[in-house]
Amino acid sequence: MSDVNAPCLGCAVVSGATRPVGGVLARVSGLVVHGVAAPSPLPGWVVISSEQHVRAWYELDGEPARELGPLAARVMRAQREVLGAEHAYAFAIGDVLRHFHLHLVPRFADTPQRLRGRGAFDFTEADALSAEALEAAAQALAAALRA
Repeated sequence: MSDVNAPCLGCAVVSGATRPVGGVLARVSGLVVHGVAAPSPLPGWVVISSEQHVRAWYELDGEPARELGPLAARVMRAQREVLGAEHAYAFAIGDVLRHFHLHLVPRFADTPQRLRGRGAFDFTEADALSAEALEAAAQALAAALRA
């Protein structure tokens, strides 16, 4: 297994050197909204990451700390309004990357029970959606966030 911190995956994503499916959807005061940097079983699974090395939510200061809640709410509303999600989960695990990251994971009416809540992280390769489907959902969210 490769080390995601050598070189730093978070730095590569926020700088644009690495483009996860969907790319960077929005930037707000030291925070970046981007597509999840892994396969996904759910369209519109995005991540809010700190632009700087800040490992945990409690280490965010100033504008990023003030903007995180409102930004997460905007994204989660867009997941519901634009993608038709019936709910959106927020997960801040933060024990691997050097960048704080908040996963915003939509749940749809047809999401299997095993992929709801924390189960979304336990999907199989067969559950993974195509890059095209993930890209389309991410771009729809990006357009909503620009509006």
